[in-house]
Amino acid sequence: MRIYTFSQARQQLATVLDEASREGEVQIRRRDGRSFVVQPLVEASSPLDVPSVPTGLTTAEILALVREGRRPRKLDLQAFGPRKGAVTRRRKNPRTG
Repeated sequence: MRIYTFSQARQQLATVLDEASREGEVQIRRRDGRSFVVQPLVEASSPLDVPSVPTGLTTAEILALVREGRRPRKLDLQAFGPRKGAVTRRRKNPRTG
């Protein structure tokens, strides 16, 4: 870690900041003996900030796919009804016995 005097740091501020960015930190010492450390601020990025993936699709094609995915689907009622030839029982009404 490089140590600058206050006067050097003031005169070469751009150099001090560049070096802090490269090396991680730079120390500045004042005449009265107090020292300070200059470090670059690491910006926290969003977990949703991900690189794009080349798909070869146009914007219109992507929008059409999104709309299709949002469209409600019709249920196949035959798939949920009784099967052909199946015996069905009537349930007793619990209120009437």
